[in-house]
Amino acid sequence: MKQYEKKLDAHGRPYLETHLEGLMLTRLPLLNKVTSFSLEERREFGLLGLLPTHVSTLDEQLERAYANFRSFRSDLDKHVYLRALQDRSEVLFYALLNRHIEEMMPIIYTPVVAQAVEQFSRIYRYPRGLVVSPENIGEIDALLANTPFPDVQLIVATDNEGILGIGDQGFGGLAICIGKLSLYTAAAGIDPAVTLPVELDVGTNRKELLDDPLYLGVKRPRMEGKEYDDFIHAFVTALKRRFPNVLVQWEDFSKQKAFDVLERYRDVLPSLNDDIQGTGAVVLAGLLSATRRSQTTLGQQVYLVHGAGAGGVGVARQIVRGMEREGMSTQQAREHIYLIDSKGLILKDRKGLEPYKLEFAHEPSRVAGWKMQGSIPSLLETAREAKVTVLLGLSGQRAAFGEDVVKAVAANTPYPVVFALSNPTANCEAVPADIYQWTQGKALVATGSPFEDVEWDGAPHPVGQGNNAFIFPGLGLGVLLSRAKRVTDGMLTAASLALADYTDGARLAQGALYPRMDRLRAASRQVAIAVMRQAVKEEVAMRKLPEDLESLLEAEMWRPEFLPLRRASGK
Repeated sequence: MKQYEKKLDAHGRPYLETHLEGLMLTRLPLLNKVTSFSLEERREFGLLGLLPTHVSTLDEQLERAYANFRSFRSDLDKHVYLRALQDRSEVLFYALLNRHIEEMMPIIYTPVVAQAVEQFSRIYRYPRGLVVSPENIGEIDALLANTPFPDVQLIVATDNEGILGIGDQGFGGLAICIGKLSLYTAAAGIDPAVTLPVELDVGTNRKELLDDPLYLGVKRPRMEGKEYDDFIHAFVTALKRRFPNVLVQWEDFSKQKAFDVLERYRDVLPSLNDDIQGTGAVVLAGLLSATRRSQTTLGQQVYLVHGAGAGGVGVARQIVRGMEREGMSTQQAREHIYLIDSKGLILKDRKGLEPYKLEFAHEPSRVAGWKMQGSIPSLLETAREAKVTVLLGLSGQRAAFGEDVVKAVAANTPYPVVFALSNPTANCEAVPADIYQWTQGKALVATGSPFEDVEWDGAPHPVGQGNNAFIFPGLGLGVLLSRAKRVTDGMLTAASLALADYTDGARLAQGALYPRMDRLRAASRQVAIAVMRQAVKEEVAMRKLPEDLESLLEAEMWRPEFLPLRRASGK
């Protein structure tokens, strides 16, 4: 039975119809108006005497909620407060988030979500999402039948192994899924009633979690090999039966699993891996902005990607597509990109090289004649000898971009590009103030976490945040509205181009390569439109779209507002 249904009255105005009443009505976050239930609604739904006398406006509630938020001293406490607010009233939570997005986004997502992940079993308050584990995978159809809303269209699922820059976090990874879906709604207006966070609780190899009596996940080592593959397959197969067109975002899978799961299932269900594809798209957008600022092309640059996990390889792939648009062949584009992992530059003669790194491995002959101390070029040696002009950090290694490395890149170009993208903030490869100082203000800088403006040469220089939230919410909205049967590479590139085009020229002139975070919702609209157009162009859209996509967005995007309630007929 549906808990509520959105309908239109005779004048085309929306309202919500429900059979719930009394305290049960206030326990459903998507219906709970807290102190904003009207007197008529209080009488109709058995709420008289259960609420304060004053009927609050949404603005009054927002003032109270914001004052409460500001009263907490630690960022983690602020995070817990916002999550509790979401669990009480989705409308109030999203209205508050939209009003203070620049201040609150770092609290609900990076960097503070990393603390929430680590402490998840201790700050757990309220059930949200679906937990699939070795203990219940045999009943997966029943689990999916238990989802609180019947029309699931968007899932964010994690196996918790590659969380941000902090690795295997076991059950705590569910906080990432909740946070991502919050951004899908806040940034792109996707109705929270059609979203579902999924915890694929396949175990953990962290001894401190397994030994913790308060740990909420299954206490066993991580599934691997065939057992793991069978588990994921059972989940996807049941998902296809229950929600045949659901968009699945695979989140924070580690290394080879990230690529394998995406490739295996991207034609089974519309699938996205934000670490691979979203990161690649947002970085390409920033690089396109950088070429506008320097009046160059992508193909005129030499790229060093520090960190060859899912994010690093995803970035390299998207840069290749950007150069292909300029007329380069795939092979020519790859020759402009150098990937470095913990062992140094990735070369084809390395023993035990992971398959997903192979496409960006260079022949050993490429480094013949380089000045280097060992047999494998280091980060500094590669920056210097390959004449690198663009330095991209996705390593999770704090301070990896030291003064020597940044100066080596700056020696190769009048416009050195340095993206220190690792999250959380503690893992950032370099801080913007240092990068500006080491390059005499010449660098074009972006970071993964938010940073204050840098004062240089008597003027403030805003630091653009290369946050995936500029890509994945709009991409998801475009996929859902077009009913695309597949998330294509072309849709990712279209998203990158749309974001780069949206970045304002005045802001770009100050050195910021991304929009302000308070422009997130407007940027997401442009991304969604570009994605829908590309879906039609590639013939993967299963819905006939109108020419006026702006009006479609206006009609379809969910807004955090209290709608009138009516009792369902016959109840």
